[in-house]
Amino acid sequence: MRRALTIAMREYSSFFRLPLGWVVIALFMCLSAVFFTQRTLVPGNPAEMRDFFGVWWGLLLFVSPAISMRLISDELRSGTIEPMLTSPVGEWTIILGKYIAACCFLVTMMLPTLAFVAVIAWLSQPDFGAIGTGYLGLLMLGMLYLAVGTLASTLTSSQTLAFLGTLFVLLVLDLAPARLAAQAPEPWSSLLFKLSPSIRVADFARGLIDTSTVAFFLLGSFWFIALASVVLQSRRWR
Repeated sequence: MRRALTIAMREYSSFFRLPLGWVVIALFMCLSAVFFTQRTLVPGNPAEMRDFFGVWWGLLLFVSPAISMRLISDELRSGTIEPMLTSPVGEWTIILGKYIAACCFLVTMMLPTLAFVAVIAWLSQPDFGAIGTGYLGLLMLGMLYLAVGTLASTLTSSQTLAFLGTLFVLLVLDLAPARLAAQAPEPWSSLLFKLSPSIRVADFARGLIDTSTVAFFLLGSFWFIALASVVLQSRRWR
C-alpha cells in the first residue's frame, strides 16, 4: 500500500504540472457556475441542489475521461511503462496508485464547488444532509467512471482513443440499461434499471443512502480496476 500511495502522490502532482489539470478544473468550475446561477439561484426555487447534482453527473461523463485518459496511456506512449513493469512493483500496485491519484484529483476539483453551498446557506436554510449525500453520490459515480477510464487507458497508448473509448463505454452504461428496461418484461426490467449508474445515483440527491447502491459503485469500481490490472499484467509477458 505504501508503494501505491507513492505512485499516487507522484501522479497527483503531475496533474498540476500539465495544463490539462488546470483546464479541466477551470472548465468544470465555469460550467458549474453557469448552471448554478440558472438552475439553483432562481427566486421561488427550493433551497436544494438536486437539479444541480444532475448537471454534475452529466459533466462527469466528459470530465472523467479527461482525467483518466493519460494515467497509463502516457506511460505506454513514452515507454516508461517498461521500467515500471520490470521493477518490484506489481501491476495491481501501479493501477491502484494511478487510480487513487485520479480520485484525489476529482476530490480537488469538487472542493471549490463548496462555495455554491456557502451561497445557498447564506441566502436560505438548505437541507445539508441531502447536499452531503449528493456530494457522496457524485464521488461514488466519479470513482466508477474513473475506474472505467483507467481500464481504457491500459488498452491503448493513445490518449485520444482512451478518452473516446471511456466516453463510449460510459454512455452505454448510462443509456443502454434504461432503454432495454423500457422494453423488457419483469423482473428483467427492474434488474436493468438497477444496472444504470445514473439511475442508481439519483437516490443520493434525494438524501437517501442505500447500502446496495454504495456496494454497486464500490464493487463496480473494484471490478474495472481489477480488470485493468489483468490487462497491464498481460503486457509483462509480451
